[in-house]
Amino acid sequence: DCCRALAREGRGRKGGAGHRCGAGGGGGTTCGAEWLVIAVGLVRAYLAKGSYHSLYYSIEKPLKFFQTGALLEVGIVPSSVVLTSFQVMSRVFLIWAVTHSVKEVQSEDSVLLFVIAWTITEIIRYSFYTFSLLNHLPYLIKWARYTLFIVLYPMGVSGELLTIYAALPFVRQAGLYSISLPNKYNFSFDYYAFLILIMISYIPIFPQLYFHMIHQRRKILSHTEEHKKFE
Repeated sequence: DCCRALAREGRGRKGGAGHRCGAGGGGGTTCGAEWLVIAVGLVRAYLAKGSYHSLYYSIEKPLKFFQTGALLEVGIVPSSVVLTSFQVMSRVFLIWAVTHSVKEVQSEDSVLLFVIAWTITEIIRYSFYTFSLLNHLPYLIKWARYTLFIVLYPMGVSGELLTIYAALPFVRQAGLYSISLPNKYNFSFDYYAFLILIMISYIPIFPQLYFHMIHQRRKILSHTEEHKKFE
């Protein structure tokens, strides 16, 4: 499936394996198609409604299914385990523990902001993996993979943080997922405060993700330009 194909992609660059993208479980082609389903769903809903408000409801189920399935990528995708783990876990947390749990935020424009950013990012990423597995990677896809994130990453993070912020008053009012004292376990948990800590955690971690990609962009695109000069 997706994860096996991505793992083979890392090995294929060294040992010549990894040409079976789309075989069996589908590989990167299937993964990209999953996010295309979300993209098409957004476009169809927009054309039907004539408005971009509350489009989340039209792609809620496939988004939950596909993004939760991305947990299988952690430790398998040829990327930093720490950075990949943060990115995937933050998305899954946002979908289930925030957007799913706090229904009031589902109509927020910030939700659409991160959904669009995720969708475009994943379509480009899996297209990159697919063509890499086939040893036929168009420069345009490589360029998009290492350039569009400059806008898409901040766009996605902004949507995520704004959505969590919008959920805070509803979490506090309902006491969602919070445990107060006294209780027989002598344990308390404030989900409202926990969400604030989650937002703060973006401060040290997001720049690592962002500048890691900046570094990768310089290395890979500059290598491509040098290769072109010698051709």
